[in-house]
Amino acid sequence: MRPALLSPLFAPVRTLKGVGPRIEGLLDRLLAPKIPGPKIAVDKSERGRVLTRHARLIDLLWHLPTGLIDRLHMPSIAESPLEHVVTLTVRIAEHRPGGTRRGRRAPYRVLVEDGTSALELVYFKADPRYLQQLLPVGETRAISGRLESYDGRLQMPHPDHVTPPNGSASLPDIEPVYPLTSGLSNTSVRKAVQGAVAALPDLPEWIDAAFVERNGWASFSDSIQQLHSPKTEKDLLPTNAARERLAYDELLANQLALAILRQSMKRRAGRPIMAPGRLRKAIVDALPFALTGAQEKALAEIDADMAEPLHMLRLLQGDVGSGKTIVALLAMATAVEAGHQAALMAPTELLARQHLETIIRFADPAKLRVKLLTGRERGKQRLAILEELKGGEIDILIGTHALFQEAIDFHDLGLAVIDEQHRFGVHQRLALQAKGIGAGAELLVMTATPSPRTLLLTSYGDLDVSRLDEKPTGRKPVLTRTVPLDRLDEVVDGVERAVQDGSQIYWVCPLVSDSEMLDLAAAEERFAHLRERFGNRVGIVHGKLPGKEKDAVMARFAAGELALLVSTTVIEVGVDVPNASIMIIEHAERFGLAQLHQLRGRVGRGAAQSSCVLLYKQPLGEIARERLNVVRNTEDGFLIAEEDLRLRGGGEVLGTRQSGLPAFRIAQLPEHQDLLAAARDEARLCLTRMPHLAGERGERLRLLLYLFERDDAVKLMRAG
Repeated sequence: MRPALLSPLFAPVRTLKGVGPRIEGLLDRLLAPKIPGPKIAVDKSERGRVLTRHARLIDLLWHLPTGLIDRLHMPSIAESPLEHVVTLTVRIAEHRPGGTRRGRRAPYRVLVEDGTSALELVYFKADPRYLQQLLPVGETRAISGRLESYDGRLQMPHPDHVTPPNGSASLPDIEPVYPLTSGLSNTSVRKAVQGAVAALPDLPEWIDAAFVERNGWASFSDSIQQLHSPKTEKDLLPTNAARERLAYDELLANQLALAILRQSMKRRAGRPIMAPGRLRKAIVDALPFALTGAQEKALAEIDADMAEPLHMLRLLQGDVGSGKTIVALLAMATAVEAGHQAALMAPTELLARQHLETIIRFADPAKLRVKLLTGRERGKQRLAILEELKGGEIDILIGTHALFQEAIDFHDLGLAVIDEQHRFGVHQRLALQAKGIGAGAELLVMTATPSPRTLLLTSYGDLDVSRLDEKPTGRKPVLTRTVPLDRLDEVVDGVERAVQDGSQIYWVCPLVSDSEMLDLAAAEERFAHLRERFGNRVGIVHGKLPGKEKDAVMARFAAGELALLVSTTVIEVGVDVPNASIMIIEHAERFGLAQLHQLRGRVGRGAAQSSCVLLYKQPLGEIARERLNVVRNTEDGFLIAEEDLRLRGGGEVLGTRQSGLPAFRIAQLPEHQDLLAAARDEARLCLTRMPHLAGERGERLRLLLYLFERDDAVKLMRAG
């Protein structure tokens, strides 16, 4: 249970004065995407069940201002800049009721002037009597709001403030500006935030006093108040002392949760898993390639972990095409030879089936019994697989996350491999451990995301890391070119020549926006265009296709029946067609660096020379140009990840939709990476001194975990 002291902060925003149903709905819309808490309301719509969440006071506290309104400078109308919030002293010249047009009520306008110029105050659905009292003709008023131009006329729609000149002292000289959503004013958000700040309880200090003093930090509550009461633009920067203090709090909660997860896993008695290596040798001897030095090193580290009586907690981090799957298979072969079973969990059914094909092909010389279990296996077939699994007749089971979420009984699970593909994050690992699932199994997590060390700490700080930083021998570099979109016809001509030569091509369509439907429309438009030229040799896959249809199209492409595959980014990870040698990415300037690198990794897997064409729309912005140049000049995924972090910041690396990285609400990387290192050291020190977070300091740190919604970590601590 969350401590009662924090209850006021987790109350819904509707408990605040002035927040009615309309404002509450708008705040839900504004803050809901960032809320990690429980899904609350269920709405029915034509597309099915839509889950929404209610905003709470804590979400308002984390909703930071991004700008300032400075009312100390009060210009004339003529001097005021358009598209900015300005504060003016004006005389009310005339009221212009709008009347009705075509059955609709026109906006109510009030003409005001100041001797240099005039503008109209515009009100929609306003009460005329209220406006006549607020703005009496002939009198002077101080007004503040956004100055706009419409149809050649200056106007200020719905001013934020209207006061008598002598009441302008009630206007805040400096007002924070918050990110908004349509229909929600800055004043409404500011008042709601002020209400949330006022509800802050008196919280004890959880950071070491000497560390607080050394950094010149205020308390948690004072820091929150300072962040929401900025005086200058410097107060909005990540380097502001109040922001740094709260960023450290958030990072400490993150690192403490990871350290608790690690401690919980390590505390559970493992068992040594060792084997002479007969099965592994059978697989390696039949491989059409030699293992790289990096693969050999990773296997040695995995073997050493598995031989220990403590649980293995290892991350296998490898760039695209670096051979993670074969390393995982060889580790699973050791577990099977030692008398156990192994499981490989993939993030999607498509990738689970891809793994099945690869692993069956490589595992056949060792006579390993491999089966697949996804949502598609039903009825008698499913029951038969579950019986075989329970009876020990299956050596390796491959499936989706359902493997660990359903009541599936293994005969003796020795090794669990999670192919994370950056979609299975810290919270899920905490939840698995809280349920005690896989308690007797070693854990190997694979990721194709070559994260910088900074981000590794935030997502995988509980795991030891093995890095595959070599490509298999014989792999040729992918030739990468940037081409402007106005040369599209030349590119299509080149595609035709490549198809005639027997090549297969991916054509990835642009990321239009966060709308899957718009992305789909762009893909279907390009598909129709290419189909005119290439007929039925063109296929299309996208996220809206049913699983069976998607698999069927991919199977035709893999079999060489299709020469061109038009796709959204659904083919970004895991798809392996060695004969595909050309990757065309349309509107490449809209993609992140890491995503471009992942997409390019779909080619260059066979013997043929492969190429990647980055089609971009001119003119390119400076950062977009730099991004494309990085991809063109290097194939080193780890270098690309570092550049991505530098150019986009930690919150955007890979895009939060595809990333398992924690969505920090206060902390910002790389700006706060020094604080991250300090938080990691402090978390480990605290757990060394207080393994169960007992005593007064321990209780305060538990409060911190609850505050940043790391409840699973506290449950693990109690279960331990």
